[in-house]
Amino acid sequence: MASYKSYICAAALVLLSYFDIVCHARLHHLVLKDDIRQKVHLNTFGFYKNGYMVVNLNSLMINEVDITDVDSSTLGFILDKTNSNGFASYLDDDSGFCVLKKTPSSDAVVLLLLDFYKNEVTIKTSAEKGLFPQIIPMLRDDSDTVPGEKLGKDDGDKEENKESVEVSKEPLLATNKEPTYPLEKRGDSYSFRFYFNVTTEDQQGLYNFYFYNCYSRNALTDVLKFSLDINIEEKNPNSFLSAGEIPLPKLYIFMSMLFFIIGTLWVHVLHTRSADVYKIHWLMAALPFTKSLSLVFHAIDYYYISNQGFPIEGWAVVYYITHLLKGALLFITIALIGTGWAFVKHILSDKDKKIFMIVIPLQVLANVAYIIIESTEEGSSEYGLWMEILFLVDLLCCGAILFPVVWSIRHLQEASATDGKAAINLAQLKLFRHYYVMIVCYIYFTRIIAILIKIIVPFQWKWLYQLLDELATLTFFFLTGHKFRPASYNPYLLLSVEDEEDLEMDDVITTSNAVGEGLKKVKKLSNGPSEEMESVA
Repeated sequence: MASYKSYICAAALVLLSYFDIVCHARLHHLVLKDDIRQKVHLNTFGFYKNGYMVVNLNSLMINEVDITDVDSSTLGFILDKTNSNGFASYLDDDSGFCVLKKTPSSDAVVLLLLDFYKNEVTIKTSAEKGLFPQIIPMLRDDSDTVPGEKLGKDDGDKEENKESVEVSKEPLLATNKEPTYPLEKRGDSYSFRFYFNVTTEDQQGLYNFYFYNCYSRNALTDVLKFSLDINIEEKNPNSFLSAGEIPLPKLYIFMSMLFFIIGTLWVHVLHTRSADVYKIHWLMAALPFTKSLSLVFHAIDYYYISNQGFPIEGWAVVYYITHLLKGALLFITIALIGTGWAFVKHILSDKDKKIFMIVIPLQVLANVAYIIIESTEEGSSEYGLWMEILFLVDLLCCGAILFPVVWSIRHLQEASATDGKAAINLAQLKLFRHYYVMIVCYIYFTRIIAILIKIIVPFQWKWLYQLLDELATLTFFFLTGHKFRPASYNPYLLLSVEDEEDLEMDDVITTSNAVGEGLKKVKKLSNGPSEEMESVA
């Protein structure tokens, strides 16, 4: 337990120090230095009608490559619209060939090509009028503030902003096919700003924003390094959350109440059956209350993001700490139940201790990876690395907690054929097999099925993933508590009761035999009749 606390404290210190460096919000600010990636996923956001997106490219600099070698289809941005993450898009067939060099073949994609010769941005799209929001450029001479900031205040400000939209259309230059607008240059840095409004229901959808670097695709040339500084603001009507995230604050509050009720009922059961309660039962009682607190703080975190576009740092830190405790406590409890600790044995074997020495650090690392992912911009280079770390570590944790259950099943199979208590051991074996199936189903559903549902469902129903995940966790808690509830007739607890009785009887028999042997030795040394001494013994 001391090592467990040290892991938690170390993780908490890492989180507190990390929050001094990273700011995360729905008001995105991404800074890249000397990046060489060919594709940077800047952001994904689901828009309802009257939502808007504002992009402010503060600075784009090209390093180690002459600007004259970069043509108009080498660097650019792509705005892609889909109904959900599972649907194929225009960007899915970009392997081996840069999408910036192709004519858009989809009605839901817009290319913004950067031409460094003419210092202009070219807009290419094949979408019909009205199916895709109109990209509206903004000049720094028009206003020093972003129109989206005015849009987010009140309806009166929205009307004023609409007038500024009409003014900002002036610099748009009409060509035969492709509209262009100026690309501002300041020294070696290039910048531009634009935004769009989702004005119809046909324009609603899940929008993905990318930056492409096609220069690096040519293996015969030098690698192009770029430095990027960009601000992105996205907002739905009355909320900075994506369309599929808007119901989450209410959902988390509702689920926290359910977990609190489950925890209260469990504590009531423990007080009612206090004679059959073990230490593991109280550890199981702490789990739903920790989960409930974590959901409450998560709901508060999302509430502030919905209202102001970024979280309150204090509430975010509290949520991440409770989330860390909840995750570690969940895996520790599952592993302890699997080993039979406090039920059938009060001391963990060396093999069991090794499992905990693996599971606890991995679970802490998985939670730290999750927190860093939540606190990092999607377009940063470390975001993908931490995503892979989270997937791998979580997979290892899920596999590690199955080993104690498998060992217990094997032990019961061997014991049922040797110790003469086949009925009890078979009942326990059946229970452990059910518990094994429960763990596998829980892991399979929360790690695979729920994620598939998240990919398949439309963008406005993304919250179903969180709902199904929380319901699966609640069901797993309930079934585990029902299977291992404190009761004298619980087959899992029979072994410990009968073993203690058998142990006491063995001690009595052994002591009686020892006394008998002592009396027999006295008989042999005495000179009295042997039969009389034997009867006394």
